[in-house]
Amino acid sequence: MNIILTILFVLIAMTVIVPVVIYNRTEQKKGKMCLIMNAISFFSILGVASLFVLGTGVSVLAASGTADASLSVGAGLKFIGAALSTGLSGIGGGIAVASAASAAIGAMSENEKIMGKTLIFVALAEGIALYGLVISILILFN
Repeated sequence: MNIILTILFVLIAMTVIVPVVIYNRTEQKKGKMCLIMNAISFFSILGVASLFVLGTGVSVLAASGTADASLSVGAGLKFIGAALSTGLSGIGGGIAVASAASAAIGAMSENEKIMGKTLIFVALAEGIALYGLVISILILFN
């Protein structure tokens, strides 16, 4: 187990080192490509590592013979699900509000009478974040 965790740690470190080396050695300085490659490789290896750690935690809890093994893992996954639903819906709502609000301001600068219509679009975009919050509350209290 320690060998696998060491290998995963080295791979995570390499996801930072390799794009920096590629960025410094290329003549065209493709920074955006290096950043995208860094993000994809880092999060994929981090996901595999977290699944591995969660999987070994389940087997250790099951081997210990406690009755609360499935409850503790289920509670942890419940908190992860609630955090993901709130965080990702907040990010999505922020992106949607940024686009809708800038378009609304541009439209209102040409015609001031459409302020009510533009506010509806901004409010609809904000509703995405509220839906994620409601889902996380349902996950936590169910």
